[in-house]
Amino acid sequence: MINPKIVLIGAGSVVFTQGLLADLFAFPELKTAHIALHDIDAERLATAEAAARYIAERRGADVRVTAHADRRAALEGADFVINIVQIGMGEATRTDFEIPARHGVRQTIGDTLGVGGIFRALRTFPFLKALGEDIAAVCPDAWLLNYTNPMAMNVQYLVAATGLTRVVGLCHSVHWTMHDLCALLNVPLDEVTYRAAGVNHQAWVLRFEHDGTDLYPRLDALIAEDEQLRRRVRVDMYRRLGYYPTETSEHSSEYVPWYLHHDSEVERLRLPIGAYLGIVEENVAEYERTRDALATGACIDVEGTMEYAPQIIHSMVTGTPRTVYGNVPNRGLIDNLPAHGVVEVPCLVDRSGVQPTRAGALPPQLAALNRTYLSMNDLVVRAALEDEPRHIRHAAMTDPATAAALRVEQIWELCDDMVRAHAERLQPGLRATLGS
Repeated sequence: MINPKIVLIGAGSVVFTQGLLADLFAFPELKTAHIALHDIDAERLATAEAAARYIAERRGADVRVTAHADRRAALEGADFVINIVQIGMGEATRTDFEIPARHGVRQTIGDTLGVGGIFRALRTFPFLKALGEDIAAVCPDAWLLNYTNPMAMNVQYLVAATGLTRVVGLCHSVHWTMHDLCALLNVPLDEVTYRAAGVNHQAWVLRFEHDGTDLYPRLDALIAEDEQLRRRVRVDMYRRLGYYPTETSEHSSEYVPWYLHHDSEVERLRLPIGAYLGIVEENVAEYERTRDALATGACIDVEGTMEYAPQIIHSMVTGTPRTVYGNVPNRGLIDNLPAHGVVEVPCLVDRSGVQPTRAGALPPQLAALNRTYLSMNDLVVRAALEDEPRHIRHAAMTDPATAAALRVEQIWELCDDMVRAHAERLQPGLRATLGS
């Protein structure tokens, strides 16, 4: 594959786009690629194009950069499609926090499970279906690399609703978990052998070794000595479940019923309620700084981010074998999780594409939590596939943190309020309010 065409959908997410481009242009073999940018916001698209040209120049890349308001024009002849859209942007995210908060549901990030995850998925699904149809029409052999959350729901829906098979969801949580654990234990990451598996934002470090020696006992000793380490959700979960979770404490607290509903646990584990709203505001500010810097000829950041998508593209273009963590349909990869669910496992990547590896059975306590997660995902996907609004409520009833906070009639009332708020972004069959 010479001079691949790489399309960024939602390129107006300029900060993330910058990191991806810096990673891509770090590979000599990708410095002559065609980078096609698409966004529906004209100003953000123009900023993304200016950033791409700036980063290419700084990295010494002779790439072709094109910008497209029309999605199909951007996708024409693509080899790789990177999806980084956020439907509804900050306005919708604020709704995802403010309405549940009024009903008594606490959230920290709100993009994966819970009420926030449910409605982020439901407003993203119509876009994903249209994107899948466009890919099937103009670049059917392209690989779709999805970064948009909620990751597992989106990948499950994409596969079920569009029939695309070259789809993999990408998240940096496993890499940065291992990076941070190695820093904590003062062990070089490139000398560590590790293996993780589970579901996105709730996978588990099953193997963690240095020179053939299990590092978990060293981690146990460090935790025993450090009270502040014990005041973290993921450490609390590790101490009770026996395996370290691969997502931050803020995220992890939302996927179980044990923490957010209890004032004492919020205080003990220092949980930042609504923290993601601050991140949203900072992302907007960072975009504006980048836009203004490009307009005045000032310097912008061109640092890489070690994301998986550029590594996958490089491996498929050059044949260089790599292992990354991908989110793919289970289909026997993890024995004790549903076959139709989307799981996160190690994947070999080379010229043949992304090839998931079998993880076997998870320890039963881990599989039990992952099954609840996947059950909720499945109900959200079924709500869209079957045009069944009751399944939205069933998903919220199944969600651990929501069920811990509200009575069942309150859950239905909350869902009605969320449907009203997001109605214009939902498929028509899901806009009904059902009462309590």
